[in-house]
Amino acid sequence: MCGPHGLHSAPLAAYELSWPVNSHWLYVEGLFMSQSNSTHTAPAKNIVDTTIEAGNFTTLAAGLKAAGLTDILSKKGPFTVFAPTDEAFKKLPAGAMDALLKDPAKLKGVLTYHVIVGHVSAKDMKTGDVMTMQGSPLTAVVASSDVQVNGARVRRADLVATNGVIHAIDTVIMPKNWQLLAAAA
Repeated sequence: MCGPHGLHSAPLAAYELSWPVNSHWLYVEGLFMSQSNSTHTAPAKNIVDTTIEAGNFTTLAAGLKAAGLTDILSKKGPFTVFAPTDEAFKKLPAGAMDALLKDPAKLKGVLTYHVIVGHVSAKDMKTGDVMTMQGSPLTAVVASSDVQVNGARVRRADLVATNGVIHAIDTVIMPKNWQLLAAAA
């Protein structure tokens, strides 16, 4: 053990969020990994390139391309993307992703449901509904130790890109009353 938090000592940061909870201000403590390079540089890649470079969003990157969304998410923005990891896509029913890849319009609907217009970092997230690019709201639930969108947990927050921010989530989310069914065998 190298520090008070385990193997790596990491600084704690407290954020005062801008909404009252039970008539008290909610404080969220975040544990951030310390990095060997203490200087902060501006992001150099857009959302699409950042997802590709991260290495754990290959299914999402392929879906963005198949749905014709790479041009949109490469533009100025800003955008906030709740990005399902490759592991999240593996949780889909067998054949569901293949069926989506064959239906670009439905794939675009599913993927744009993971995107909101604007830059919303983890410290700025609030509990409540927010409209997605797809046109249906998703529901965020923010607690002191957890952030969820439609039940999917944010596993890694604030991957900053030149045109927005990415939050890695552990489940592919769907608008209410949407279902993904595997193609009939």
